[in-house]
Amino acid sequence: MTASLSITDRLLVAVERALSTVTEPEPAAARPSPAETVPDAPLDADDRRHAAGLMRINHVGEVCAQALYVGQAAVARTEDLRRHLIEAAAEETDHLAWCGARLRELDSRPSLLNPLWYGGAWLIGAGAGLIGDRLSLGFVVETERQVEAHLAGHLDALPAADMRSRAIVSRMKEDEARHADHAQAAGAAALPAPLPLLMRAAAQLMRTVAYRI
Repeated sequence: MTASLSITDRLLVAVERALSTVTEPEPAAARPSPAETVPDAPLDADDRRHAAGLMRINHVGEVCAQALYVGQAAVARTEDLRRHLIEAAAEETDHLAWCGARLRELDSRPSLLNPLWYGGAWLIGAGAGLIGDRLSLGFVVETERQVEAHLAGHLDALPAADMRSRAIVSRMKEDEARHADHAQAAGAAALPAPLPLLMRAAAQLMRTVAYRI
C-alpha cells in the first residue's frame, strides 16, 4: 500500500483482505510453522478436543488481528503508520496460517462465526484509527499486551503432550510482544481507562464462544 492510494482504494484493499482472511484455505504463511520440526504426539479424544478449542480461539484472535490492523490502516493519517500496521498484519497472516494448519491436524475447523468476528473487529480498528494516529498505536499496544497474556494462559492450558500447538503459541506470543514494543516506540498514547476493560470483556466473550463454535 502506498501513499498514493485514495480512501476508496484502501477500502477495496480492505475488502480483498477480508475475503482472503475469512475463507479457506487461509493465505499462505511467509515463514515456516514453528511446529514444522516438532513431532506430533498422540492425544486422547478429550485432549484433542480441548487443544482444538484453544487453537480455534487463537485462530479467531488472528482473524480479529487482521481486521483490526486493516481497519486502522484504511484510515491512518500517515504513511509511516499505515506501513507499520500492514507489516504487523503480514506477521499475523503467518499466525493465521499456522493456527489453521494445526486445526486441520487436530481434525477440527475454524470458528463458523469468522465473518462476524472480522466485521466487528474491522469496525473497531477503523474507529480507533479515526480518533488519531497516537491513540491508534495505543490501541495496538493494548491489544497486543492482552493477546500476549492470553497466549501465556494457553501455554499453561494446552495438553502437556501437544508440543506442536505449544510451539506455535510460543512463537505467536513472542511476535505479539514485539508488535506492542514497536507500537510503543512509534509514539503510542495510553488509552482512556474504560477502553482496556471493554476490550477485555469483548475478548472474553469471543474466547467463550469460539472455543465451541
